[in-house]
Amino acid sequence: MTWNNDWGDGLFQMGWTNPNPFLFSEFEFEPDEPGEQIDKVIEGPLMPLRDMVFYPRMVSPLIIGRDRSIEAVEVALEQDEPLIAVAQRDPGVDDVGPEDLYTLGADLIIGRMLHMPDGSVSILAQGGRRAQILEYLQLEPYIRVRALSIAEPTARTRQTEALARAVLALFEKAVQLNRSLPEDLYIFAMNIRDPGWLADLVAQTLTLETAQRQEVLEVLDPTARLQHISVLLAKELDVLELEDKIHSAVQQELDRNQREYFLREQMKAIQTELGETDSFTQEVSELREKIAQVGLPEEALKQAEREIERMAAMPSLAPEVGVIRTYLDWMVSLPWQKQTEDNLELAHVEKVLESRHYGLPKAKERILEYIAVKKLAPDKMRSPILCFVGPPGTGKTSLGKSIAEALGRNFVRVSLGGVRDEAEIRGHRRTYIGAMPGRVIQTMRRAESINPVFMLDEVDKLGSDFRGDPSAALLEVLDPEQNAAFSDHYMEVAYDLSKVFFITTANILDPIPPALQDRMEVIEFPSYTEEEKLEIAHRFLIPRQVEEHGLEKHPPHFSTDVLKRMIREYTYEAGVRNLEREIASICRKAARRLAEHKKPLKRIKEPMLPRFLGPPHYLHNKLEQEDVVGTVMGLAWTEGGGDLMATEVVLMPGKGNLTLTGQLGDVMQESAQAALSYARSRSDDLGLEDDFFDKVDIHIHLPEGAIRKDGPSGGITMATALISALTNAPVRRDVSMTGEITLRGRVLAIGGLKEKLLAAHRAGIKTVIVPKENEPDLVEVPRKVLRDLNVVQVSHMDEVLNTALLPPLEEEEGEEGDEGHVSNTTVPAE
Repeated sequence: MTWNNDWGDGLFQMGWTNPNPFLFSEFEFEPDEPGEQIDKVIEGPLMPLRDMVFYPRMVSPLIIGRDRSIEAVEVALEQDEPLIAVAQRDPGVDDVGPEDLYTLGADLIIGRMLHMPDGSVSILAQGGRRAQILEYLQLEPYIRVRALSIAEPTARTRQTEALARAVLALFEKAVQLNRSLPEDLYIFAMNIRDPGWLADLVAQTLTLETAQRQEVLEVLDPTARLQHISVLLAKELDVLELEDKIHSAVQQELDRNQREYFLREQMKAIQTELGETDSFTQEVSELREKIAQVGLPEEALKQAEREIERMAAMPSLAPEVGVIRTYLDWMVSLPWQKQTEDNLELAHVEKVLESRHYGLPKAKERILEYIAVKKLAPDKMRSPILCFVGPPGTGKTSLGKSIAEALGRNFVRVSLGGVRDEAEIRGHRRTYIGAMPGRVIQTMRRAESINPVFMLDEVDKLGSDFRGDPSAALLEVLDPEQNAAFSDHYMEVAYDLSKVFFITTANILDPIPPALQDRMEVIEFPSYTEEEKLEIAHRFLIPRQVEEHGLEKHPPHFSTDVLKRMIREYTYEAGVRNLEREIASICRKAARRLAEHKKPLKRIKEPMLPRFLGPPHYLHNKLEQEDVVGTVMGLAWTEGGGDLMATEVVLMPGKGNLTLTGQLGDVMQESAQAALSYARSRSDDLGLEDDFFDKVDIHIHLPEGAIRKDGPSGGITMATALISALTNAPVRRDVSMTGEITLRGRVLAIGGLKEKLLAAHRAGIKTVIVPKENEPDLVEVPRKVLRDLNVVQVSHMDEVLNTALLPPLEEEEGEEGDEGHVSNTTVPAE
């Protein structure tokens, strides 16, 4: 039995040390004699009780801590007076008054009293009768009251007998279901003949609030009290039955799990004796064998053995088992030692590359050099990390496949376009649900060898956001000094990527971070010339499309003139992808004719192209038909290769304003400002008056305004067009140019010269003006293009003007009166 000394004036029975407070006491309770079955008025001290209701005939120890209550107990003992115990309405009130107490309690008989070391008093008390407070006689130093001691009838009617039996039946079930109640309690209740006493006993044993206990105490009629207690007992029984049901279900599940565990252990023992194993044990054994056979490095082997031991120690149905099993599957399925044997015969590799690709000498030469060094020093040569950069459709991805086939290696490819999550490269940690390795490790498992040709396509299309920067994660992958111990977040062990032949592809280099560029050897894929496109079409495109469309028995013939017209009027690209689409379109129409049992299409002629492919998509000749004042044809570089870019200048009467249109970027606008400043600084040489620029407005426009344009290479183009308009000197229509201009008129080097010269050659331009500083870049231009073009190398604007401008036109008489107005005039072509 536990006492709460801090609370005082009451007892909270947390457990049953005394099996029945109604049953055992140090004094015998004597029921009223028949002549004493009447109410009587009594006086005595009052003791408030916290969270407790004392019933008649109840025997219980009490801890008294308040001074007034201790005084009341001592007075009751000294004067041999009954001690009246009444419950408080609010147990939190210390200094209680009449308004804080219920009006009905019980008079107590004190059996013994003990003084405790902490100053409190412990008493053993037994309830007598119910006591109704009539009057408070005093409040200090203790509470003294006059009360009515209520006699309780003990007669048993038939209704009382029936109620008593019903309460006993319910009480028996409650004792059986409530494990905190001793079975002797029901036996004691069975022997009680007094119905009121039975009701009080049951009320004391039920889990009730103080107000509910007080409510039972205040029911004076024993029959009504039995009826009231039967309702409370039924509610308590419902709760106990639900608790028992829940407990039984939980216990049944625990028993089932324990039973399964013991049966499983017994089964393991039996199978061990018979030399057999269950499926889970067999799976663990198979994983052990695979780990031993796969040839893991020391670090990976320790990690795998640690995980397999964890898995073997767990029940087969544990959730963690699936996570470990998946991890071990990745460990044993990766190629740790397996590699293919390289074909190091240079003649064979060269033959394979030439048979599948036309041109691309620089890329082919680099592969042959790698094989040669690999053949001479097989253990010292590191696998190269190449970056193929060029316009779309120039054969970057297909060349990677051909390299793998020539070397006899497996080929795998990963597209990095649009990847923004660093975990795509390095993987997720195993703490996340559904975690997986990154794309590098996933692709290596698909490669099934440790030395594949691994292509990372569209590396310039990588992005970055709040999930990290994938290009930064690639630094370790593409660094020969680090990738021998590549760390994936999921695997958590080093993986060797040093034997992998990495090839990345990109359309442009600018978006690639400098740190990543530094780890790669850049090989540029130039735009194809018209002659190269013709050769590629005859060797590869047409045979492939004929085979894919089932036209082997009746292949259509494409003449050179037809292909030239398709290249010039139906495609406008650096590669050959759109050309192949146009060839495929004609092959589909030929296949349809065969399917409809019509005459096969044997020869494709030029007049058939508009019928098969529609009207021409591109105007081949973008050049002016006549020499025009203020209009110059410039050269531009785009992701799709080189292109022509016209520049127009118009002068109008005004106040010296400069207007730039055509979606020009900041750099190109600055080039226009530099060209104007140069022209103004040369106004005397150009024969312009000092206030000329204050009287005219200048408008510089680059057509195709829907396309954004930027870069410094249009500087000399805008300067030439501007000076042409200022001096009324026509520009040669067969001249194109590119170069950056300074305020002093110097011409600086530009980029993309090869693509620009190919675009000029494709457009039929005869003379191209390029910076003198770009002379080394002419080595990469095909000789056929250089033979057809007159490449003029310049270092100053004077050389540009001497080459591009014709003599100024004489102004007509009607224009002499116009101030500052110079019209754009044309000169008929000779």
